[in-house]
Parts: sequence; C-alpha cells; structure tokens
Amino acid sequence: MPSITAARILILATHGYERSELRVPLEQLLAKGATVKIASLEKAPIKSWDEDNWGDTVDVDLTLDEVKSEDFDALVIPGGQINPDLLRKEEKAVDLVKSFLTSGKTVAAVCHGPWLLIEADGVRGRKATSFSSIKTDMINAGADWRDEAVVADQGIITARNPGDLDAFVAKIVEEIEEGRHARRAA
Repeated sequence: MPSITAARILILATHGYERSELRVPLEQLLAKGATVKIASLEKAPIKSWDEDNWGDTVDVDLTLDEVKSEDFDALVIPGGQINPDLLRKEEKAVDLVKSFLTSGKTVAAVCHGPWLLIEADGVRGRKATSFSSIKTDMINAGADWRDEAVVADQGIITARNPGDLDAFVAKIVEEIEEGRHARRAA
C-alpha cells in the first residue's frame, strides 16, 4: 500500500479541460506530497476552459507516446466538455486508460471525464457518477449510475462536478493508499 507521499500520479488532459478539475487535484495532491505529472497529445501548454471562456494554461510533462502506466500509481481525468471529447477520439489515450484499468491501479474521472472510461469499457457493471448531462451515456455503457458527489467501485472513482472536488481528491488519496484493486472483468 503506497503512501500518498510516495505516489506518482498522472493527469491526462488536453485543451478545454475544466480549469478547476485539473488545478484542484494537481494542487491538493502535490500539497500532500505526491508526484504529479500531466500527459497530453503533444508537449506544449494546454489551455483550460474556465466557466464560460478560455482560461489559463498548464505545462505538459509527457506526451502519450512517452507515458508508461507502470510508472504511475494512479490516473486522474479532469472533465469539461471539450477535453474528454477530444481525448476519447485518440486511440493512444483510450489505450492508456485501458492499461490503468487492467492494472488495478486507481483511476479517477470527474464531470465529463468518465466519457474516457466509457470508451475504455471501464464502467460496465460498476457503480459510478458523472455530470448529469452524461447520465444516459453512463447508463447506456452499463454503469449503475448514482447521483452522489463521489462514487468508488474497486478503485475506479467518479465525481459529478467542481463542487465535489475536495471529496474527489480525498477519495483518490484513500484509494491509492489501499493499493491495487483486483477488478472483475467489465
């Protein structure tokens, strides 16, 4: 069971990520002592979406070609409508999510981020939540959808929206410290 202070966490994002859904986990996990890296489609700053307009940028540490899931203890997927929609069309991004899901490591997605879990067939038969507008997508993908701030099922964590971020990060820490999860096949 790794301590959060020894944990290596990967955030997967691209342009259009919801600012708070990347920044809050990044800042809180760093403050707890974790090593956090950001992966994206290319090694160039990515621009956030901040409520109703483009926001600031964040630097990218690794491209998808450079990422190895075995180098990390957890994967975090921020939402926003644009970010996960762009990423779920990228085979390398979906393959990375599948790799984390198969490994039993912690996988966390907030808001629209679960779209990537859907593409990776990671919600079928599992309790999960999401932003309410993709509830039907989640149910159609086989999730046991719940209107709860944070839902965890065998190390797969989902949250609804930016108002749930503190609980989301707390659950990420808890699940990482539990260690790998023996998951049933989706």
